[in-house]
Amino acid sequence: MANDHLPPFLQALLRPDRYDHPAPDIKLVQTHISSVILAGDYVYKFKKPVNFGFLDFSNLEKRRLCCEQELLLNRRLCPDIYLGLVTVTAEPGGGYALNGNGPVVEYGVKMARMPEERMMVRLIRSGELDAHHIDALVAVLADFYRQANGGAEIARFGTAAAVAVNVLENFDQTRPFIGQGALSQAQFDGIAAYARTFLGNEALFQRRIDDDRIRDCHGDLYSANICLADKVYIYDCIEFNQRFRYCDVASDVAFLVMDLEYYGLDGLAGRFIDRLVQVTEDRELLVMLNFYKCYRAYVRGKIGLFTAGDPAVDPAVRAASLEQAARYFQLAQRYATA
Repeated sequence: MANDHLPPFLQALLRPDRYDHPAPDIKLVQTHISSVILAGDYVYKFKKPVNFGFLDFSNLEKRRLCCEQELLLNRRLCPDIYLGLVTVTAEPGGGYALNGNGPVVEYGVKMARMPEERMMVRLIRSGELDAHHIDALVAVLADFYRQANGGAEIARFGTAAAVAVNVLENFDQTRPFIGQGALSQAQFDGIAAYARTFLGNEALFQRRIDDDRIRDCHGDLYSANICLADKVYIYDCIEFNQRFRYCDVASDVAFLVMDLEYYGLDGLAGRFIDRLVQVTEDRELLVMLNFYKCYRAYVRGKIGLFTAGDPAVDPAVRAASLEQAARYFQLAQRYATA
């Protein structure tokens, strides 16, 4: 059976009768850290029992705490999407249930399902993304960053030394993959050298701190986590590690700019930055942008490598992940040599 490699509770939840609502056409989507079940009008997201160092979902209690954080943090931008915590229980008669009476074997997050045809990735691929969408994103994000928590505890994550922890660990984690098809030695060396040189500008990073530009951000701001429907929905922020979310606003928005450029939408990327700089009066963001775009592109490449290495993904996903990783590393190299 195609699903035999899945944990038993996931296999059980692929059956429509496991739900207290209509659940036609159930679909399972796998990422390197999550299993996501699309069931009718709802989405159920479960964290995989993995430990990558930068995230640790290795035991049930850690997964519960991260689910609770996911709800709390994502309600900042999507209060009507993140519905609540769910449990998967082992039932006395055998089998598994959602929110049953038996012992809890897993925790998850229940979400309202957003219209797939309005996902930003879909709009990009169909050529429908336009300036009005970009302007709506700017309005939401400018307000979000204005209200996001700051202060001394968060600001310390904006120092050159703190940013270096995030940036340089990517090179340690991808070194074993050099020469395996997605990342060459020359790319690795060039991108790493560029990053280390920029990180030497300690005074520049300190100015960003002094200007109060380090905030509790989203951390994973790109098209896969945005839906442009009746309003702007920005979801799936990083809940598992504060050092990826406590960052320069420039780092947060650089991810979306990089993503637009990945799809060849340089004009819309430029509009997004021009409008955001104008609204937030943050011209020095432009000085930081190329460095953070390079960082974000490299992270996406790394995730592609991790996804391809997950034994739970099928061969087609593995091949696509490696191809995407190669494109992201090429983009990071472009930024490093700009």
